[in-house]
Amino acid sequence: MPTGERRDPFRAFNFQLEIDNIARGAFNECSGLTAEGDAVDYREGTDLQPNVRKLVGLRKYTNITLKRGYTQDDTSLWDWYKNIHNGVPDRRNVTIILMNEERQPVMRWHAENAWINKIEGPSFKASGNEVAIESVELVHEGLTIEV
Repeated sequence: MPTGERRDPFRAFNFQLEIDNIARGAFNECSGLTAEGDAVDYREGTDLQPNVRKLVGLRKYTNITLKRGYTQDDTSLWDWYKNIHNGVPDRRNVTIILMNEERQPVMRWHAENAWINKIEGPSFKASGNEVAIESVELVHEGLTIEV
């Protein structure tokens, strides 16, 4: 990048979603792209330092929440949830793709072995004029980023 050239951050509204066996999803919100872990305290009787060591513990991943406008012609998320509800171990890989202003992919987050833990239909209000929104919560076993 030439010296002095301006580099703006990417916009959060420019993203899409890919799920195994489901067409690209148009969602208006995605949250939960979080990875963390626990530190494990450890000390041996022969340690000279007067403090515990901090070892890397198990990794944890926050559930991913997706929201989108409800349409009648796409029941793929409800069908996926129905499989889970009926005891079918239907785990899928999910990719959230951030795009630049030219709609070109610039970053990808991959969630492995995801399944629907919670799905929520729209709320209705007779005096409102909001878009009917459905929400889905995905549990997964790993989050990686690809640039």
